[in-house]
Amino acid sequence: MIVAVLVVYGLVLLGIGVWGGRESKDMAGYYVAGKKLPSWVIAFSSNATGESAWLLLGLTGMGYAIGIHALWIVFGEVLGVTVAWVFVALPFKEYTDRYGAITVPDYLTARFHDTRHVFRLVSAVIVLSMVTVYTTAQLTAIGKAFNAFLNTSYNAGVIIGAIVILFYTSVGGFKAVAYSDLLQGVLMFLGLLVLPIVGFAAAGGWTPVISSLRAENPALLAPMGEFGLSVAGVASAVGFIAIGFAFLGAPQLLTRFMSARGRGEIVDASLIAVICVIVFDIGAVFAGIAGRSLFPGLADPETILPMMTTELFPSIFTGIFLVIVLAASMSTVDSLLILASSAVVRDVVQKILHPNLSELRLSLLGKATTVIIGAVALALALGEVRMIFWFVLFAWSGLASAFTPVVLCSLFWKRTTRAGAIAGMVTGFLTTVIWVVAIKEHVWDLYEMIPGFAAGFLATIGVSLVTEPPEGAAEEMESVWKAVRR
Repeated sequence: MIVAVLVVYGLVLLGIGVWGGRESKDMAGYYVAGKKLPSWVIAFSSNATGESAWLLLGLTGMGYAIGIHALWIVFGEVLGVTVAWVFVALPFKEYTDRYGAITVPDYLTARFHDTRHVFRLVSAVIVLSMVTVYTTAQLTAIGKAFNAFLNTSYNAGVIIGAIVILFYTSVGGFKAVAYSDLLQGVLMFLGLLVLPIVGFAAAGGWTPVISSLRAENPALLAPMGEFGLSVAGVASAVGFIAIGFAFLGAPQLLTRFMSARGRGEIVDASLIAVICVIVFDIGAVFAGIAGRSLFPGLADPETILPMMTTELFPSIFTGIFLVIVLAASMSTVDSLLILASSAVVRDVVQKILHPNLSELRLSLLGKATTVIIGAVALALALGEVRMIFWFVLFAWSGLASAFTPVVLCSLFWKRTTRAGAIAGMVTGFLTTVIWVVAIKEHVWDLYEMIPGFAAGFLATIGVSLVTEPPEGAAEEMESVWKAVRR
């Protein structure tokens, strides 16, 4: 029964890929679905992409491992999603429509009059490195899911998942990605709405769950966790809140704003997106908390969701939850592959190396590039089973620290300059990497996005203050915001 559900789901995704392929024969069609997506698609696609298997396996695992302290993550993500849709989406959409931009480097190049293509080259290096890490983590989650639900080998699960993703993503382009994300997002929403309710019911209700956690470890019920109200506890809470900062400017999420068919769709999508992330995150944390009461002592906390579904549900529902876990991974992997492919084909090949190539040849090259990047991530995922939660957050932080400070300054501060934006991208990215490699363990394990963001903003603002902004930038910003307010 579990395999039957899985096969049906795989066939649906392959069908979406073939259907989406009809509009993936040029750059705009392949990378932003021709900018024709409706509100409900971009809302679910954005959240499904932003959450990934980190939500289903990683965040439920954190709820299991640290209890109430994980709710700081919920607060940060809800805040980040809300601010992104209310304040960032509309001006970004207005700017990118004026420029005809279909990638974030397209936007930055036009916004800062970058005739030397520095933004495109720097972006390509950052995106390719972080997307490879990010995709590897998602394929790791797929392998873990197959192993936990079906007792297949980890490697077999990774390979099966990669084949399905690469087919519908390379064939169908961004339209297939967005509509498959819609399906996957709805499944994630329903699964995380039902699972904590069933888990608490199986454990006897709220009071028995709380009592069992208090008896096992009172720190599971403390807002600051095992650290208490200390520097380490505050650093941990602030770090968890900072996870949501990436929603303000991670390039794989900004692409959703670009792909909307109009500003009105973004307004309609904002409420859907906020409600969606609330259910996602609260459901994941409380499912983990209920799981801690039901199944204490798991060696790997990230197996709590498979454990709960196999023990608490009939086999057909177990199959559906396997599909939901796969959906969480696939909805992120497909978007990351499209992002990385666009960095190579649109921003380097078309705009720098071979500007005269036909749209059809560029589209075919984009499909081939998608497959190649996916194959590299597949090879890396087969080599080692990693802790999904922290591995994903590293790549999430690297992309966000490079792009978010620069994008926010470009939208809200007319004094931002080309040199400042480039300095901010490079500094934010390098700070994140160096922090993880050499500093983090010595500073209360402070989450790398905090120093990455701080460094990105300081570099952008500091260099901009001593250099000149592009000609006409102030007038253009006033015009954009006038259109947005209208």
